[in-house]
Amino acid sequence: MEQRYSIAIVGCGPAGLSAALNARIRKKSLILFGEDGVSSKVSRPASISNYLGMPSVSGEELKSAFLQHIRQMGITITNARIDGIYPMGDYFVLSSGGRMYEAKTVILAMGAKATNPIPGEQQLLGSGVSYCATCDGMVYEGKTVAVAAYSEQEEDDVRYLAKIAKKVIFLPQYGSSLAGGNIETVAGKPAGVKKADGRLCLSLANGETVLADGVFLLRGGDVSPSGLLSGLELEKNFIKVDRLMQTNIPGCFAAGDCVGTPFQYIKAAGEGNIAAHSAVAYLAQPALRN
Repeated sequence: MEQRYSIAIVGCGPAGLSAALNARIRKKSLILFGEDGVSSKVSRPASISNYLGMPSVSGEELKSAFLQHIRQMGITITNARIDGIYPMGDYFVLSSGGRMYEAKTVILAMGAKATNPIPGEQQLLGSGVSYCATCDGMVYEGKTVAVAAYSEQEEDDVRYLAKIAKKVIFLPQYGSSLAGGNIETVAGKPAGVKKADGRLCLSLANGETVLADGVFLLRGGDVSPSGLLSGLELEKNFIKVDRLMQTNIPGCFAAGDCVGTPFQYIKAAGEGNIAAHSAVAYLAQPALRN
């Protein structure tokens, strides 16, 4: 069995890096997930004027300073996209493309997501709607699935589903030539999903509908927080937290842009600090000390 970490941190922006730094200072075992390293949002600005102690620093300079600091602390970034988090009582299981990680606490710091769920998506998540082909694909062995993919990087998942399902109705939301075999390509943007006669009816913006046994919405990293962790309470599409960065799920904390405005690096870093200290305090409970 792989190591069960004390703290798993999802996201490598200022909030996630700050949380990792403070967890390491408190000598907790941790794993830090960041797809392709530090969040690309950090390096974009030409000049940042409101980061205390670093006047008129560029995004690239700030990114370099962040990386230097965590490397000095012996913190590494696990290049993986977390596609599901599952509470298991006194620990969590985090899935990434079929690989599983375990941690006693989780800190969500994946930034703000631009995608709004389509009508019916949240209600049917786990009951026919899925974001993870490798997690739920086998449920639809020999059946028909509809797959909306939002970038070319999701095509491996479409091919994987084609090996399992009887038929794949493929709805690429970008220019794609993927076709053949049991893959039927259909043009259209998902606009809503509902159950109909024991199957799922996916309505498209062009007025057409697609019937399938399961619907996969493969948006890459752009998944709503409640889609990542079922039951997570949101407020205006942001994760709802208290002043200690606690969510409504025990052992789960959140920080940074994913909890709301203002979208500022220094605010995110401060919240990451608080989230780490709150996770450490949570771990100090007698039932979690071992």
